[in-house]
Amino acid sequence: NLCPSPDPLPHPKRLIPSSVGSQTSTIFFNWVKLEELTKLQDGISSSIARQKKQLKELSLAFKNCKSAITAEQEESIREIQSLIKERQSIFFEMEAYLPKKNGLYLSLVLGNVNVTLLSKQAKFAYKDEYEKFKLYLTIILLIISFSCRFLLNSRVTDAVFNFLLVWYYCTLTIRECILITNGSRIKGWWVFHHYVSTFLSGVMLTWPDGLMYQMFRNQFLSFSMYQSFVQFLQYYYQSGCLYRLRALGERHNMDLTVEGFQSWMWRGLTFLLPFLFFGQFWQLYNAVTLFQLARHPQCKEWQVLMCGFPFLVLFVGNFTTTLRVVQQKFQNQNQDAKAE
Repeated sequence: NLCPSPDPLPHPKRLIPSSVGSQTSTIFFNWVKLEELTKLQDGISSSIARQKKQLKELSLAFKNCKSAITAEQEESIREIQSLIKERQSIFFEMEAYLPKKNGLYLSLVLGNVNVTLLSKQAKFAYKDEYEKFKLYLTIILLIISFSCRFLLNSRVTDAVFNFLLVWYYCTLTIRECILITNGSRIKGWWVFHHYVSTFLSGVMLTWPDGLMYQMFRNQFLSFSMYQSFVQFLQYYYQSGCLYRLRALGERHNMDLTVEGFQSWMWRGLTFLLPFLFFGQFWQLYNAVTLFQLARHPQCKEWQVLMCGFPFLVLFVGNFTTTLRVVQQKFQNQNQDAKAE
């Protein structure tokens, strides 16, 4: 037999390096741990829900029995109520790391997807990326609005600018809902403000070219330039305030910059207030201009009124919210002065 005998085939397990086998075992172990983590999260969520219900019932019981208590009992109740508030804040921190049901808006956009981030690093990275997204888009919108106002006079470029506004505000609303799920404390008006801005930008996108559009075009583009400029100022001023307050432990790590005035901004100069009030009254001026255009004999577009109402809502919401913050701050300062 001239043909050499073939070498015996190695055992199948010997074909796989030992390092690959150990990595597979590690992956399987981590997968099992992930399943255990999911079960623990569900158990903790149900436990927190029960304790929050009990705390709510306890608070209602204290309110009902205030009429027939002694001074010593009242002092004890105050201590218990402070403990209840402390426990509620702890629950708030814990719930930021537990899966939650998405709200109506997120359910419509993303479905029933768990958007809760599991680590502080991931939460802070997502918040930081959100802040950078706002900053970059603000600069881009400022450049495009300047180009449309002074360099280009085309309905096509205006439509591109309005489409960018729609996409920007829609993206902000989605990201803000995810941030709220992960523990960010965003006031209700500032979230609703972006929904109204999305609607306004969508109506502006559908406004056909004509006499009414040309009469309002330059005013709207000038307002958009000013709004982007103020938002640029707000980002750098508020981010500096938040950095100092986080370092002092007075603000939460998931707090965000907003398109308005917050009480914690009093730690620095209040130079933003005149810019904010001017922009808010410009919104009122836009609303009045659009209502006047709607009475024009040649006005046939429904977009004129549909743009006027959102501008009016934005003015009322922004102005009243800013005044409320300023009033609360002055009241707190007067109370502190009386206490001293």
